Amino acid sequence: MNPQWRSFIEAAAGRFAADSSEVLDFGDAAAELQAAATQTVLVPLTHLAVLDAQGDDAKSFLHSQFTSDINHLAETAVQHAGWCSAKGRMQASFLIWREAQGYRMTLAEDLLAATQKRLQMFVLRAKVKLTEASDICLLGLAGAQASAALAAAALPCPEAPLTQASAEGVSVLRLDATRFMIAAPISQAETLWAKLGTQAKPAGTAAWRWLDVQAAFPLVTLATKEEFVPQMADFEKIGGVSFHKGCYPGQEIVARTQYLGKVKRHLFRVNAEVAIKAGDVLHSPGNPDQSVGMIMSAAPAPTGGFAGLAVIQSNFADDVHLAALDGPTLQAFAVNPA
Repeated sequence: MNPQWRSFIEAAAGRFAADSSEVLDFGDAAAELQAAATQTVLVPLTHLAVLDAQGDDAKSFLHSQFTSDINHLAETAVQHAGWCSAKGRMQASFLIWREAQGYRMTLAEDLLAATQKRLQMFVLRAKVKLTEASDICLLGLAGAQASAALAAAALPCPEAPLTQASAEGVSVLRLDATRFMIAAPISQAETLWAKLGTQAKPAGTAAWRWLDVQAAFPLVTLATKEEFVPQMADFEKIGGVSFHKGCYPGQEIVARTQYLGKVKRHLFRVNAEVAIKAGDVLHSPGNPDQSVGMIMSAAPAPTGGFAGLAVIQSNFADDVHLAALDGPTLQAFAVNPA
């Protein structure tokens, strides 16, 4: 991550995890989790990175690589997109929107380097340039006073979920009713932080991850790279897959999976009394010979224990255990019940 942005967060009392870009807390992790549930929080989204695609062929290139319809991405729209392997497994997931010079995307920070390098291999003669937007910082704003905080910072407030508005080089993305993502030049970070902080409490990465779980926001990270076809993460239900566009890597498998109805695994919210993390494998006595799922994301819960999103084989979701058949029991709840 940008050293200037890290230094600013540390100066604002943010504590980073060892050898990680994630912010542990701003002094009281438990209180920050409580605030995420009941108040309004401001979170540096240092676990995410920003990738720009610019050039005459940026639209057609991204459309040919990603699972969603980039050709018809409206000027003010924000869209989920996945990038799959030839086997239809998601290598990365994105939020993507249009910028004046092309397209801007967020993805897991631990996938940035590999994703940029591999995407670049497919550019060939296309007129498109892929660059890390290292001068852009991401802020998460969530809670009942989020709109008031945006107003205090003289920032626009998009009206509908998955739309964005820009002003003075800052983009505000509305994720849902009370959650926003702000992409701003680091040169404006200190001023924005102070203004947004009049209505919001600073909080660490765990608070935002917990909010992601509540919103069923499926983020592919290094721990889950190439583990899921998009439908396993219910990605098509949030607009992340188009079944009417042309070819892209893995398209044939994704389409076949959809039309033959062979998706046995889906996205579930899970609760656990013990720590869970992305990449943890799940088992069930009903299917002792192989795993039945995997944790996609997780965070401590404000009420105690841990909450997460997991991709689980649906017919075994009633009896799921962490790491082994006799491991700790998890409670699983379908995000999109059949």
